[in-house]
Amino acid sequence: MITNILDYLEKSVKRFPDKIVFADENKQITYSELIDQAKRLGTVISNVTNKTIRKPVVVFVDRNLDSLLPFFGVAYSGNFYVPIDKQMPKLRVELILETLEPIAAVVNPDDVEYVKNISPDLLTIRYDEAITDAINEDKLATIRRNIIDTDPVYATFTSGSTGIPKGVITNHRSVIDLIEDLVDTFKFSEESVFGNQNPFYFDASIKDIYCTLKTGATMHIIPKRCFVFPAQLVEFMNQTKIESILWSASAIALVANTDAFEKDVPKYLKKVMFSGEVMHNKVLNYWRKALPETMFVNLYGPTEITSVCTYYIVDRPFDDDEVLPIGIPFDNTDIILLNSDDKPVQGDEIGEICVRGSCLAMGYYNNPEKTKEAFCQNPLNNYYPEIIYRTGDIARYNEEGQIMFISRKDNQVKHMGQRIELGEIEIVINALESVDASICFYDHDKQKIVLIYQGENVDKKYIINGIKDKLPKYMFPNIIIGVEQMPYNVNGKIDRVVLKKKYEKGEIR
Repeated sequence: MITNILDYLEKSVKRFPDKIVFADENKQITYSELIDQAKRLGTVISNVTNKTIRKPVVVFVDRNLDSLLPFFGVAYSGNFYVPIDKQMPKLRVELILETLEPIAAVVNPDDVEYVKNISPDLLTIRYDEAITDAINEDKLATIRRNIIDTDPVYATFTSGSTGIPKGVITNHRSVIDLIEDLVDTFKFSEESVFGNQNPFYFDASIKDIYCTLKTGATMHIIPKRCFVFPAQLVEFMNQTKIESILWSASAIALVANTDAFEKDVPKYLKKVMFSGEVMHNKVLNYWRKALPETMFVNLYGPTEITSVCTYYIVDRPFDDDEVLPIGIPFDNTDIILLNSDDKPVQGDEIGEICVRGSCLAMGYYNNPEKTKEAFCQNPLNNYYPEIIYRTGDIARYNEEGQIMFISRKDNQVKHMGQRIELGEIEIVINALESVDASICFYDHDKQKIVLIYQGENVDKKYIINGIKDKLPKYMFPNIIIGVEQMPYNVNGKIDRVVLKKKYEKGEIR
């Protein structure tokens, strides 16, 4: 019985001790080297924190192997890791540390001064020094006996509506539940070669990290430069023979928008999975045309349910302006669509996506009020405690019983006497050939639908002509604004808050 994510590492190291488990463009590490370093770091953390367990340990991360390796040492210490982006604004880091009150931070040599400037009193443990210390197997075994599957393994911070970041805390059982589903459903194995794109401070990265450990596979960390110069991306993927990717939808779109497959394609790529934002079929059709034999999978799920909870294997052609289903729940996960009366939807009625199962996170760290709002009693069950997570996403079922994402709950407005889902407008506009990305929001003061888009040779006339036969006139955007580059938040999604603030301040028009 698997009860700890370290069980994956320990089982795989017996099968593939000398196999490369993780690699970046500068270095690599085998399974046996990884477990050795993780145990050494785990021993050091347990020594300096006076046997404290189940407490947060911060890891300041960048896009490299050195940022990933400390996660497993923290797990051996019985504590949970909290990855923080080193490029994040200082104020946000300070707010996170204030919420966390971590017992320590694991740092690389270059990070020591950075951490001192942000939090002078925070205990720092240098990874390069810790992995030279001896392993105390007895101490680690004692810690392991006291850790159960409902203890936390990591926490990641998402944006909060009040401006205070929310720390979503996730336990071993939830991660194991996800990884078992992914491996069983998509047949990952020791032959798999993963190409990591999602940053390590983003919960989506757990999918390829732990699928790698579970199966005895290899994961390559794709360098940042490959997403700045997409032509280098294909070259890197072919050099490393990457076979499976679980990327953000925005990264998939970047490849299509820059025509990265113009000269060559990833020759070894067999499985492409994406999540984080709505995947537009215009983008997906670019990939499908270039890679006709590849499996494509739409994954859906917020951070609060351990990354993803539904999937749809793309099994038929889609027109550019069609909507891609988010599919069906993974095993051991139940999705309930609740209408405004907290009753299950009927027919094609829309409702809020609510989730129950082992996939649910534990809640928000040190934030019981927000936890109680989102993680609440199932309104369909008055007989015993049963927690569901309210995603705030609106969806309906199609004729095949698949879930169709519509929009965020707060993305529904009443305009010209009509109730409108702004997400429907975005889907149609994002299908236009020259539009790279777009979002809509409502200006309540002016009672106007605002569209902000990115794309070359696009103007208001182009957009109106493109949607006039696809949307009723009351759904036409009233204010249309072009930007050179969409801003993205820490979760890899278009930052709607930033765009709305810029619009309100008159900084974009």
